[in-house]
Amino acid sequence: MILGIDIGGANTKIVSSDGGFTELHYLPLWKGSNLLSLLIDIKERTNPSAVGVVMTGELSDAFESKDEGIRYIYEVVNEAFSEAQYLSVDSSFERDIGGDISRFFAANWVASSSYVGSLKKDAIFVDIGSTTTDLIPISDGVPLAEKTDFERLKSNELIYSGVLRTNIASMLHEFKFGSEVCKSSSELFAITADAYLVLGNITSEDYTCEVPDWYAYEEGFGKDSDSAMKRLARVVCCDPDELGEANVIDLAKQVRKRQMDDLTTSLSELKDRFDLTDVVACGLGEFLVEEATSILGMGCTLISKSHGRCISLSFPAYSVAGLLEKKLSEG
Repeated sequence: MILGIDIGGANTKIVSSDGGFTELHYLPLWKGSNLLSLLIDIKERTNPSAVGVVMTGELSDAFESKDEGIRYIYEVVNEAFSEAQYLSVDSSFERDIGGDISRFFAANWVASSSYVGSLKKDAIFVDIGSTTTDLIPISDGVPLAEKTDFERLKSNELIYSGVLRTNIASMLHEFKFGSEVCKSSSELFAITADAYLVLGNITSEDYTCEVPDWYAYEEGFGKDSDSAMKRLARVVCCDPDELGEANVIDLAKQVRKRQMDDLTTSLSELKDRFDLTDVVACGLGEFLVEEATSILGMGCTLISKSHGRCISLSFPAYSVAGLLEKKLSEG
């Protein structure tokens, strides 16, 4: 068995190259989660012949710098899998990440887009997960995105919002209720997961991160629609009965519209810049991509339909496993 591992700041995903083994673990590094324990358990249960790794967790504020984060993850993975190979932004696999360590920063999109490029030569690959949205132009099978998150943010190739963990107050500074406008409260009262849970785009099982206030969760503000509505209402300093159910739902729709506007703007710009008309999408936010491409008149292939939902949710891990398998087979 060949495993692919994608280690993010919030989630760690492990998938075999044949897709027969898939696990997604909410494992927030900033909370001191035991990554080593998980990886040792995975090794004992799977006994893989090879392991490919990509990382984005180095940006977690558990670390003083991205260099420190990469080295920490590298050391932990090596303790569990001494022969692990790491994919760089140059699309090369290496066992030793010494030298220019920045080549391994946020490389999970490289795995996904390289794999997609082997299936569809010209497309925009979009991955909307819990925290971020990657938009990677692919031409003649080659990903053309910038190499760093900083450059991708500037180039409409990275939107730092997702469908679970994004603070709603950071996305929208005001809401419209009929003819009235209300400023939002700059507190972490609600996240995008609350909006999409209320709108029915995700389920309680999809809500894998904590609710914004752990103590509120303990008191019953859980991962159900009613609790999510309470949190959404607090974004404008209300309780649901004070704001009204219709207005709470409308607030959630405005959150979705903001993400949709950001997504269509970036997709449209990349479509024109690279002359690409097709999109391949994965992640929990596939539903947003499907709607955005419909608005823009672009073709859309969903990984959940071609490879299954579990693979879609863990696509970088699946992709790095597949790329490593190909490398090993070619000698």
